[in-house]
Amino acid sequence: QLQLVESGGGLVQPGGSLRLSCAASGLSLHYYAVGWFRQAPGKEREGVSCISSSGESTNDADSVKGRFTISRDNAKNTVYLQMDSLKPEDTGVYYCAADGGTEVQTMCAMGWADWWGQGTQVTVSS
Repeated sequence: QLQLVESGGGLVQPGGSLRLSCAASGLSLHYYAVGWFRQAPGKEREGVSCISSSGESTNDADSVKGRFTISRDNAKNTVYLQMDSLKPEDTGVYYCAADGGTEVQTMCAMGWADWWGQGTQVTVSS
């Protein structure tokens, strides 16, 4: 059983930065692709950024390209999402998820994952 815990969310002004962390326990994360997803009030959940188990492949939503960077430290069993130049439309609950057999582009597009965290709130507002 893989447990995922997100942290690092909060309130930030437009143009600011946050770094989200997804810490895993129970199993080694390096076997799994990991993705960050978000859900804004009244909207469907969307894939933000996904990374392969090796870290060699990533997939980012068009809305965050050039602003968000996903990375992983398998030795720490943790995946990160560095979010820069934040906009009000980035507001939402951010979830990390892990999957053992899905290619990252499909994972982000379809939201396919075996394990999900509880989420962390990100609010971008002045």
